[in-house]
Amino acid sequence: MSVEQVTPMMAQYLAIKENYKDCLLFYRLGDFYELFHEDAIIASHELEIALTARNKNAANPVKMCGVPHHSATEYIQTLVDKGYKVAICEQVEDAKMAKGMVKREVVQVITPGTFMDPKVRDEKNNYYLVALRFENAFHLSYSDIGTGSLHVTSLPSLNEVMIELDSLNVAELVYDDTLSQNDLDKLSKRHTFIFSHATIDEALDNTHFAFLDSTMQQQVVALLLSYISKTQMRSLVHIQDAQSYVSDHFLKMDTNAKNNLEITQSHRQNGKKWSLLWLLDQTKTAMGGRMLRSWLDKPLIDPLAITQRYNQVDNLLNHFFERLDLIDVLKKVYDLERLVAKVSFGSVTPRELIQLKLSLEQVPIIKKHLRSMNANGEWDSLLNHLPDLQPLVTLIEQAIVDEPSISSKEGGIIRDGYNALLDAYRDAMTNGKQWIAQLQQSEREKTGVKTLKIGFNRVFGYYIEVTKGQLHALEEGRYERKQTLANAERFITPELKEKERLILEAQEKSLSLEYELFVAVRDVVKTHSQSLQQLAKSIASLDVLQSFAQVSEENHYVRPTLNESEQKMKVVSGRHPVVEKVIGIDKYVPNDIVLDQQQRLLLITGPNMSGKSTYMRQVALIAIMAQIGCFVPAQEAELPIFDRIFTRIGAADDLVSGQSTFMVEMMETNVALQQASAKSLLLFDEIGRGTATYDGMALAEAILRYVHQKVQALSIFSTHYHELTVLEKELDELHNIHVGAVEQRGELIFLHKIQDGPADKSYGLHVAQLAGLPKALIADAAVILKQLETGTHLHAPAKEIETVSREHHPFEEMMMFISAIDINQTSPLEALMLLQHIQQKMKEKEE
Repeated sequence: MSVEQVTPMMAQYLAIKENYKDCLLFYRLGDFYELFHEDAIIASHELEIALTARNKNAANPVKMCGVPHHSATEYIQTLVDKGYKVAICEQVEDAKMAKGMVKREVVQVITPGTFMDPKVRDEKNNYYLVALRFENAFHLSYSDIGTGSLHVTSLPSLNEVMIELDSLNVAELVYDDTLSQNDLDKLSKRHTFIFSHATIDEALDNTHFAFLDSTMQQQVVALLLSYISKTQMRSLVHIQDAQSYVSDHFLKMDTNAKNNLEITQSHRQNGKKWSLLWLLDQTKTAMGGRMLRSWLDKPLIDPLAITQRYNQVDNLLNHFFERLDLIDVLKKVYDLERLVAKVSFGSVTPRELIQLKLSLEQVPIIKKHLRSMNANGEWDSLLNHLPDLQPLVTLIEQAIVDEPSISSKEGGIIRDGYNALLDAYRDAMTNGKQWIAQLQQSEREKTGVKTLKIGFNRVFGYYIEVTKGQLHALEEGRYERKQTLANAERFITPELKEKERLILEAQEKSLSLEYELFVAVRDVVKTHSQSLQQLAKSIASLDVLQSFAQVSEENHYVRPTLNESEQKMKVVSGRHPVVEKVIGIDKYVPNDIVLDQQQRLLLITGPNMSGKSTYMRQVALIAIMAQIGCFVPAQEAELPIFDRIFTRIGAADDLVSGQSTFMVEMMETNVALQQASAKSLLLFDEIGRGTATYDGMALAEAILRYVHQKVQALSIFSTHYHELTVLEKELDELHNIHVGAVEQRGELIFLHKIQDGPADKSYGLHVAQLAGLPKALIADAAVILKQLETGTHLHAPAKEIETVSREHHPFEEMMMFISAIDINQTSPLEALMLLQHIQQKMKEKEE
């Protein structure tokens, strides 16, 4: 080591770094965070900042780099986004009071799962951090530290865990020794989050989870909170009590289903726009937006809970003017959940406390409107969960000025009259400044120098400034020179020194006292965290329900009727809600949907681009909307309550695991067949198209039979295998439908209307024509199609085949006929047509 490396400062750094070997240590020196040694090399590369060295002339100069503390958040975010952990080391004692080296400690460890971005988008929960344990089952706990929400569940398999993780936006997974390496390997192949090993702190406060019935769930919540406590090193009072849930108590959809149905993200926009969330989201608060996402992620299966939401939406629709008033009130409510989190973390600003006050002032107005609409008790539960927090409003009103400064340490926060000592300091500062103004006037009169002025700067304090041409007017011995400028001199007098001491002392004490008073108000708010979070949930629920009412009114949706006694879905003039919104209700062609015990399985045929997939998605979206408590796009709707929705719409290769489109299709189909119940909804689009024609057709038929006989779920199955439509005669509960299309003057017109029976033809060439393929190609394909349909399209020359057929015995003719065919150039469909041709020839010989 060089001499520089063993200085007291570097010795302190190395001792702290020893305890945080897995972190990049941000070591506070003045206005900068400095990084040294390997940390500096990594940070300089990842952040693209200069790498320098201490004592460059030493044998082993210390590599270093640094970032300004006021802009450190952006640099930390960059590192965290790349999977690094960052330990923040701050000065923890006043440098003026220090004896020797200023004491420094790590005050927070920021990881991908615990980073609280101050610019975070508020429209969704960020469950970056998840804990997982295994003991007879997988126990999963996750938290959004920015809002304080905390959840826990138990799942039977690692596959179920992965499905749950897919919807949580996980950045970091905390685990302990209960997970096997095999489990960790499987998780790492499926997900890109970082893994952090942790242990349970036995001294952890268990108030957030002791009430849980399951000891295993208590353990996994303890693991999660132990990790948060260890890394954050501050109050976690805003963390809510753990909410345990059973995944079977909600409508289940795996990631494929959510993606296929475009629940929260559309394929075309690769974002929220044109998704179901985009359509339904007319929420006015950040909490409401997040709750809408959570309702879409886990639709209800409890008919009483669904019905309660219907009643509330109905009530809002029947009280138009009250609803508009509520919307205006909701617009004035800030993000209570994130404000409470900031209060807990000690990062809330004075202006954010004013936002809290303005939000709380809306609660009595909300209560007033709900009571006026509550004739049949629709809002009883919600009213009971709107706590009275008027004392907080009064406290903030009395303590904090209406327009405080952004910083809590720069003054201008506390109202006059709130604290007598603060008022005294302010009076001293105000009177002192008046005295300064009077002294300036007095000095001008004594010296006769009208340009004499008294000023102040942070380096020299107060001073009397006189231009050099007027120095002769000053009384000798009374003025002490303080600073020389190019054209002026600055002085101090005994009177000015004394007043400066009083003013600066009052100013320093005033700032310190203001901060203390602000912290005291913040601590009072902290004691109301639980009530504030309950208020946030209630307002969020109201916000989502008013959004449902607004969307239902604008788009002419109807209240569904729930059918609990049997699996029956009957929708009159149903519409795809998003497509209808995009193209306009006047252009959308509505369709009926009938799925019941007599026709549980619909086999839908029709040309590509005709709307088969849209129809299938429409069925699922109507079911999902109904089970989150929203009205649905139809004239009438009688719906069952589904426990699961499975979709197999579209296909793509899984390049990561090296699986083909067909393998992915078969695996997803298998999941549906294995996990679906009679209360599920299955949507299969073109199953079997990823392999050879006969293989695909055989698989498609077998799957149809299996769904019909074993699964018995309500299902829609689209296909281009027209041969499958004959199954309607054999399978009692299978019913053929098709999307109508007509030819007019050689052009194909899609009717987008679902009709009974199978499609009479595929219209493949017409679709190719619509897609813009060359006319010559289309004409050639039409000739080939005609030959295929008549059994005359052979790769061997027709004349040669005819000659062979005339000159030999029927068996020899058949053998010669087959040998003349180029098998390698014959498609499965052509082979089928050839076989039919041979069979016909043999029959003709027999006759």
